[in-house]
Amino acid sequence: MIKKNMLRKYAKLIVQVGVNLQKGQSAVIFAEADQHEFVTYVVDECYKSGASEVRVEWSFQPITKLHYRHQSVKTLSRVPDWVEEKHKENAQNLPCMIHLLSEDPDGLNGINRSKLQKSQQARYQVLKPYRDAMENKYPWTIAAVPSAKWAKKVFPGLRTSAAIEKLYEAIFETVHITEQNDPIAAWTAHNQTFKERCDTLNALHLDRLTYQSANGTDFTVWLIPEAKWEGGGETTLNGHYFNPNMPTEEIFTAPMAGKAEGRLVATKPLSYYGEIIDDFSITFKNGEASSWTAKTGADALSKMIESDEGARRLGEVALVPFDSAINNQNLLYYNTLFDENASCHFALGDGYTNLINGYENMTKEQLREIGVNQSMIHVDFMVGAPDLSITGYTKENTAVPIFKQGKFCI
Repeated sequence: MIKKNMLRKYAKLIVQVGVNLQKGQSAVIFAEADQHEFVTYVVDECYKSGASEVRVEWSFQPITKLHYRHQSVKTLSRVPDWVEEKHKENAQNLPCMIHLLSEDPDGLNGINRSKLQKSQQARYQVLKPYRDAMENKYPWTIAAVPSAKWAKKVFPGLRTSAAIEKLYEAIFETVHITEQNDPIAAWTAHNQTFKERCDTLNALHLDRLTYQSANGTDFTVWLIPEAKWEGGGETTLNGHYFNPNMPTEEIFTAPMAGKAEGRLVATKPLSYYGEIIDDFSITFKNGEASSWTAKTGADALSKMIESDEGARRLGEVALVPFDSAINNQNLLYYNTLFDENASCHFALGDGYTNLINGYENMTKEQLREIGVNQSMIHVDFMVGAPDLSITGYTKENTAVPIFKQGKFCI
């Protein structure tokens, strides 16, 4: 049985290191209804840190599935006035936002993917102005809490209570929590290692990266000259430092939209809106996904890539050594937050504007012109392998080995 002091320690870490909530700020927590006990701890920690107000946005995957089964596309696409007003208020007040993941990786199997895609596209167009208004202006974090079905997916051989306990223990390890340690100090040291690695990569001014593995990956991606490498904590435009992903092991940058060639072979399953996509590869031509195949979840993969024009292009390049702390657990989480931090990965879709030096003085159009991809989706998929080699090239065509045998060599 997981001790309450460990749960409270985790909740405190999410509030104080994840969003780094400051006195007088408000907070919004997004969570599944079956996680009410842990959410109570997080709300308590928010108020202990001086939150002026805490709002919880509840959802429940089985009910979400019923909505998609029974509602029409028109109904699912509608954004009521009160929902729009809520987004407008968030854009004005810029609360801290905490996302707690616990969904069943297979929980939306069988839903109408076309209905999901069409309704998401319609809602995205209405809510996009508010999201744009908030971009890089508020602290947010994504963390995870075990649910019964997720835990059983990861540990199918254990009874449910034991599986939940085992998954909690694994998650605590990934976010540097033990009964004896100070996890806040551990995260300070963790972020320092990211800074040192990023400084090394930024000093290289790389033009492109090539990827090769015996599994069939043979790929080249070009980078935006104005983009920087980042990892660990980030800072909002008003100087608020926060950690968006808990856990995190990745260092990432922005690829040049429309400049990528070759084939990427996925090395871990991808859980996308409650459906597993597995044993898949994507081939790029002239910077866009031109063909793809999957033995499991092929329709979901197609719907994802065809979400909009930008979904065919890359929005993120991320480096994670094969011997990362998460990968060394030898667990498949079926959750991108963890699996992406166990493996080098790419993201299809939207690019990160805050990776561009001087982005705060640029319009969306200017950012798009220099190569930042724009899309309604941002979906990471994993390509790390024990034999993966990555070579960087400068504009002068000087080769710089970045990865050998799946590990950093710089």
